[in-house]
Amino acid sequence: MVAPLRSRSHGDGPERSHLMPGHQSDRSARIVEGPSTAILAAPSDVKVLLVDDKEQNLVALSAVLNQPGVTVVCAQSGKQALRYVLNETFAVILLDVNMPGMDGFETAELIRQREASADTPIIFLTAHADDAHMFKGYSLRAVDYILTPVQPEVLKAKVGVFVELSRKTNENRLQAERLREVETQLRRQAEKQLRTADERLKITIDSVQDYAILSLDKDGRIDSWNGGAARLFFFDQTEILGEDMAILFPVEDQERGILADRRREAIETGRSESSTWFVRKDGSRFFGNDVLTTIRDEKGYVGGFSEIIRDVTDRKALEEALFAEKERAQVTLNSIGDAVLSTDLSGKVTYLNLVAERMTGWSCAEAVGRPLTKVFKIIDGKTRETAQNPLELAVQLSRTVTLRANCILVRRDGFESPIADSAAPIHDRGGQITGAVIVFHDVSVERAMSLQLSHLAQYDVLTDLPNRTLLNDRLTQAIASARRHGTGLAVLFVDLDRFKHVNDSLGHAMGDALLQSVAHLLLACVRSSDTVSRLGGDEFVVVLSELDQVGDAAITANKVLTMLATPHSIAQHDLDVTVSIGVSTFPYDGEDAETLIKNADTAMYHAKENGRNNYQFFEKDMNVRAVERQALEGRLRHALGRQEFVLHYQPKVNLETGAITGAEALIRWLHPDRGLVPPAQFVPIAEDSGLILPIGQWVLREACRQARAWLDAGLGRMPVAVNISTVEFRSKHFLEGIRAILLETGLEPHFLELELTESVLMQHPESTASVLRALKSIGVQLAVDDFGTGYSSLSYLRRFPIDVLKLDRSFVHDIACAETKDAAIVNAVITMGKSLKHRVIAEGVETEEQLKFLQAHRCDEGQGFYFSPAVAPELFAEFLAGGTSSAAVRHLNAGRSQSLLR
Repeated sequence: MVAPLRSRSHGDGPERSHLMPGHQSDRSARIVEGPSTAILAAPSDVKVLLVDDKEQNLVALSAVLNQPGVTVVCAQSGKQALRYVLNETFAVILLDVNMPGMDGFETAELIRQREASADTPIIFLTAHADDAHMFKGYSLRAVDYILTPVQPEVLKAKVGVFVELSRKTNENRLQAERLREVETQLRRQAEKQLRTADERLKITIDSVQDYAILSLDKDGRIDSWNGGAARLFFFDQTEILGEDMAILFPVEDQERGILADRRREAIETGRSESSTWFVRKDGSRFFGNDVLTTIRDEKGYVGGFSEIIRDVTDRKALEEALFAEKERAQVTLNSIGDAVLSTDLSGKVTYLNLVAERMTGWSCAEAVGRPLTKVFKIIDGKTRETAQNPLELAVQLSRTVTLRANCILVRRDGFESPIADSAAPIHDRGGQITGAVIVFHDVSVERAMSLQLSHLAQYDVLTDLPNRTLLNDRLTQAIASARRHGTGLAVLFVDLDRFKHVNDSLGHAMGDALLQSVAHLLLACVRSSDTVSRLGGDEFVVVLSELDQVGDAAITANKVLTMLATPHSIAQHDLDVTVSIGVSTFPYDGEDAETLIKNADTAMYHAKENGRNNYQFFEKDMNVRAVERQALEGRLRHALGRQEFVLHYQPKVNLETGAITGAEALIRWLHPDRGLVPPAQFVPIAEDSGLILPIGQWVLREACRQARAWLDAGLGRMPVAVNISTVEFRSKHFLEGIRAILLETGLEPHFLELELTESVLMQHPESTASVLRALKSIGVQLAVDDFGTGYSSLSYLRRFPIDVLKLDRSFVHDIACAETKDAAIVNAVITMGKSLKHRVIAEGVETEEQLKFLQAHRCDEGQGFYFSPAVAPELFAEFLAGGTSSAAVRHLNAGRSQSLLR
């Protein structure tokens, strides 16, 4: 299609044609002038602008380019062309270079200045082919040159390229516009839907009251705030929007940089979850769960954050309470002495406490999830077969069950231990069984203790011999056997002689060791079928069963006497011990265990009365003597309260001057029926019965009272000596008692002399020295009684503050006999005493020969029947008043010419 042209006349000569000769078009065209003329073109047509000042050229070129879908617009000047360019878009502009007024180059330059046509293709038409001419056109971004005259085929081909390019561009543009319209419609529809969804989401978010939902910009400032957030934090939107999210957190969290760390984590991982404390508008706090999520734009950059917060304060408190309860339960379970193990319904282990871990060898972490039979392996202690698991039985029966006896737990490493336990099912709230729990403990100690207690109930702890209970049982069985088989049976009651002396002098440890040695020797004296038992203290009983004749008991008794007489080597001491044995026989001396033991005991006392270190068979009249002894002991218990005791005093005499230097107080018992009972008959009973302590206190008090009375009567200033037993010396209040009696009686301490045997002194030497020093500090005199008969070491003479040595009467008795060594011993003691500055007193002086020997060896003092026996205090007062002794009196009455005591 060719736009119509309005014809005009040219006054500058003949017109030149741009077409090659022979190609002149006979088609005429109208030339239009000015942009006011409408260009009639279909919307889809491509427009081509021809600019030439020659009308015939426009007509000719238009005819060549005329084709369907192409509209050719013609302009006869540069100005006219510019007007078209201002209003239209062209696929290509064909521009004649040589035009009057505004030439083609100037026109092209103006077209390029307009933004809409800056890129429109321009093809110059020119008859000049020089380089400068063409370079100028290309500098104006011309796409091509067509030299005139124009060849139609070349014109069509070159213009056709841009026509087709424009058509494609237009099609693409139209398609793009249609796509944009569709996209616009879709976007509007999506925006509408999004607005609807946003409205719905906002309504939904605002309706969520249990969660605070807010959004933050990339700097952490709040830019949205739902109703739940307002309810939770007490801020409304107008107060909170634009505020930093830090306003919702405690100051300490801000100072520690926790908020920055959470944002960093959310950026790096996409989200950050935490449980922490939050602060409300009023300053109150609540504990909440918080999820911070990163929001990114289409390019992946952080655009902000969303945050969801839920108040879990109540749940937190519940969790804390539950944790505390669980912790208490855990501590309790780990504190008890029993092992606790639980399983689920399938028999898989769910828990072990510390004791269970130790007993099974499995840690809780290792055991959880494993089958119970793997962790809790139990076997029958007798059959060694696998025992039925009590947990399975508890679940089956739905009740608590206990483990069978003799059950053994096999630890993971194979170690076995006996256990006792109970198992119970675990129920949920609905009463359904969800598992089971077993509580068990090691009973090794209990079983061993049970066996030990059973043993202790029948055996003596010290010697491991049968005790009285087992003895009675065995003796009863032996009697039954003897009765069935017609055999004999004997009971030996063995008692150590003076065992108390060993205990008092060497201590209970030595005494116990001696008892163990005696027990060992007694077992060696009898057959394995016989029984050796310890009743207690130093008393043993031997049962000789199945005797052909009861006289065989004498053989065993002699064997016992011989073996026990051998020195016992104990802790570097050789201890000599003898025993007294009483023998009773079945059926002659009794037909039951109690009678046989009682009668053997009676016979044993008879052996002691016969000098000890012997045996005696029971005789019926022995019961009479035993009854008498018991009666004497019973009467003795009341003698002190009935004031049946009296003191007699035996004088001590200076062997050089004959003057009485002191007195030894000796107790007598004025029995209401028997008269005066000597100490040898009742003192051993008092020691055995424990009465010696109150009796000893009475002796001390009475002796001090009497000495004070003699002093007050002007009968002389002399000390009184009192014997102190081991029990008294070791009593807790001995020192206090001495002080109290001296204070009570008013006797000056140096008038009291305490006599102690060597055995008393050497028991616990350290404490003995301490007591003796305390006695010396108050002025009491100290004497060693029976010197030379006790402890073998003399080192105590320099360790203890001793004043007097009393020679035992056993040495004095034979000092005049040349066949003994007693004279040498006495002389040595006298010499040693003088060198140690101790007074030496000889006891048991009964003859003139003894007196002369002692005087010849310058012994300090003497005491004995030669001078006077112990006499009542009234008679002793007469001695003091006469200034002499009873022995001198007897000599004077006999008419002797010389008194020994002058």
